[in-house]
Amino acid sequence: MGTIREIRFENRFTNFLPSDSETENRERQVYAACYSRVTPAKVKDPKLVAHSKEMMALLGVDPLIGDDVDIAAILSGAKNLPGMDPHAMCYGGHQFGHWAGQLGDGRAIALGEVVDVNGQHQMLQLKGAGPTPYSRSADGLAVMRSSVREFLCSEAMHHLGVPTTRALSLVGTGDAVMRDMFYNGNTKPEPGAIVCRVAPSFVRFGNFEIFSSRDDIENLRKLADFVIETQFKEIDVLDPDKYVQFLNEVVSRTAEMVVEWMRVGFVHGVMNTDNMSILGLTIDYGPYGWLDNYDPNWTPNTTDAAQKRYRYGHQSQVAHWNLAQLANALYPLVGKVEPLQAAIDKYKTVYEKKWAVMMAAKLGLPNLWEKPNKQIADLALKVLELTETDMTIFWRQLAEVSSGIEVGAEDRIKPIKKAHYKPEDLKPENKGEIHAFVDAYTTRLRLLNINDGERREKMNAVNPKFVLRNYLSQIAIEQAESGNNEPVNELLDVMRHPYDHQVNNQKYAELRPDWARTKPGCSQLSCSS
Repeated sequence: MGTIREIRFENRFTNFLPSDSETENRERQVYAACYSRVTPAKVKDPKLVAHSKEMMALLGVDPLIGDDVDIAAILSGAKNLPGMDPHAMCYGGHQFGHWAGQLGDGRAIALGEVVDVNGQHQMLQLKGAGPTPYSRSADGLAVMRSSVREFLCSEAMHHLGVPTTRALSLVGTGDAVMRDMFYNGNTKPEPGAIVCRVAPSFVRFGNFEIFSSRDDIENLRKLADFVIETQFKEIDVLDPDKYVQFLNEVVSRTAEMVVEWMRVGFVHGVMNTDNMSILGLTIDYGPYGWLDNYDPNWTPNTTDAAQKRYRYGHQSQVAHWNLAQLANALYPLVGKVEPLQAAIDKYKTVYEKKWAVMMAAKLGLPNLWEKPNKQIADLALKVLELTETDMTIFWRQLAEVSSGIEVGAEDRIKPIKKAHYKPEDLKPENKGEIHAFVDAYTTRLRLLNINDGERREKMNAVNPKFVLRNYLSQIAIEQAESGNNEPVNELLDVMRHPYDHQVNNQKYAELRPDWARTKPGCSQLSCSS
């Protein structure tokens, strides 16, 4: 392992795709370009708050970086390394179902592509590093609360097994940033911060949409060919059907990503097409949230509170709609509707198959293709809504239910009672439905001759004990804002092993406390949160 100064840059994106001809960093419409070169803003006093040891190691950097005095400056954009090529991408997007025109990296500046220890390319991108031509009158900066949330969630999602961009570091800038958290006129200074995000590519659906919307077919083709050649090596670049194959692959990856969201109870909160990765990675952690009590209609985004377009139970449909917009953007390269429509139509089938496999694993059943197994899954989801029930704890505790015929009815349901926020509010008829579900479930387990111990082990491998509950992040945020970084790093360590018992960290797996039910940052958030 070496130092961060030894990272090797190989900037394919900026070397092979068209750049903005204008060099002045001012807000404007950018045409015929995939990106604009920009310089990160200078920060007052960069200090490393936290870093991902795994990501440091992947980049060939010694994870024990305490003696590297320059690392905070480098990962805040204040100090350049040889080979860096800072830039912000140009893209458009549909926001809440409506075309928004040019958007672009308004507060994200990529430092360049590096080659990791496996020989794979990774883009390093700073979020909160200052204005770009795409900032739309904003300052391009980020604050500690939103940066802690992005840093922790990126890594938590990875360790949960959810496709995601990663986070290399979290740096406090020493600057005060003015923010109105809920856009209600309550502006105040907050400590600034920058997250270094990492992904093989940050290209989104919106990168294709902007060129298509402007009838810039030449650059649309350049971008598509570049993405296929660099990110989809399984596709033959000489195949005349390569763009359709590309769409099919994006469809499959997107379906897989959303199924994984549903598995762990994650709600993205702002599934605009500019926030959809062509690699099927979870990208742009803004007003996201985790289901505490199971509610398919819950959204964490205050902007979406009325419409609830991006609610938990609607994420699959939104992904389907977004993919259709990508297909529309690719149409000029294909010239035929039918193969593009066939790819989009495939989404529902792919999603349902992946969802069925996922749900069977959560239940510890071999499949959902058999009708009795599917009925068990339907009953489980119904039971989750009978009373305020913690989703994460419910699935974890279901593994503890005994299928032994000698176990009494009350003892049999005792494990899942721990998932109820207010067990005293449970109506007698609802309690009866819970008994009926558990009886049906355990009867099925006995019929299939499924061993409880083996089932528990398999269920615990897909049903996490620890997720990044909003209130846990908020506690860490408040400490980091006061200069105490220890809770951020402690929480990061817990989230590195979400499926392990971690008996000494039980406090991170408890029911959401009452005080967090309506507290800002713990319930709903704005896009600036």
